[in-house]
Amino acid sequence: MKRGIAVLVSVGALCGVAYFTASKWAIKHETITFYDASRDNRPVPVDIAIRRDKEMQANAGMITLPVAVINHGNTVKNTEYGFLANIFAARGYLVVSPQHDLPTDPPMVTKPGELYVGRLPQILRGVANIHLAMQEMKKVQPNADYSKVTMVGHSMGGDITMYFAKQYPDEVKKVVTLDNLRVPFVTAGKFKILSFRSHDPQFKTDPGVIPTDEECEKAGIEVVKTNFQHNDMRDTGPDDAKSSIQGMLDKFLSDTDSAIAPVDTHSAPPKILEPGPVALMAPAKS
Repeated sequence: MKRGIAVLVSVGALCGVAYFTASKWAIKHETITFYDASRDNRPVPVDIAIRRDKEMQANAGMITLPVAVINHGNTVKNTEYGFLANIFAARGYLVVSPQHDLPTDPPMVTKPGELYVGRLPQILRGVANIHLAMQEMKKVQPNADYSKVTMVGHSMGGDITMYFAKQYPDEVKKVVTLDNLRVPFVTAGKFKILSFRSHDPQFKTDPGVIPTDEECEKAGIEVVKTNFQHNDMRDTGPDDAKSSIQGMLDKFLSDTDSAIAPVDTHSAPPKILEPGPVALMAPAKS
């Protein structure tokens, strides 16, 4: 598996995600709030995205839906990653996006020198939210595969994703992160990993988080170096950044899903430069 891939913003990448533009209107988004009795009935709002036709087939017992869990960044809403949720939903996934922090939570205090810069309590809270969401979603949509899910996360949500994959590898099918900065990658090779990295001087990845090229090759880890800024990797980011990520993500799903993939997207893969510099893009906004 090659690393250091540069994403080229091109007609190919835009065409690669054009398939979902029309079908996104058939994707239903709704929010359900679950309550965790083990944590003083803590509310955990969950945004759900699903194609209406696939929901009908699942409710009829005709199919079992694959599941993707999207984890948001620190102080970011769980609904701010629709551009990712729609890619998964268009392919036939049930997408579950828990809200990990609440307005009533105390502010996060980083502590240099401590594990994950002192963010372990927030990471563990996220893991508990994911497990609660999976448990309760079985009642909402029983015809989905919650035993092995695709874990996705941006920034702090990427750290939650990687930590979850490390602690519960048997519950993970594959991993996608966008600029996780603190938790080192899982290198056991039990699942494929795709990670988008920003080019942002304000958000530095901690030493030891990203494996060496040799470790990536051996473990099936694909690292995509981009010219995006850290905060470009959500719905508020520029369209060219989101389109490029969507194209690469869709290709990753096409390559890693089984031969009986939920939906045949007929998408064209994005053009890739390798080796070479990161493709030039319009200046990103922080």
